[in-house]
Amino acid sequence: MDWYVIVKRHFDAGRYRAVDVGKFVIAGKITSDQYEEVTGQVYEVSV
Repeated sequence: MDWYVIVKRHFDAGRYRAVDVGKFVIAGKITSDQYEEVTGQVYEVSV
């Protein structure tokens, strides 16, 4: 399963926000670089 493709499709369709995409980074499904490609924002780790 290509999580990047799935997440990008949902983000582009407006079903996911940047915070939702960040959850996939935390879960290890996509990388922080892929987060930046999808959202156009720098991924920042929040503590």
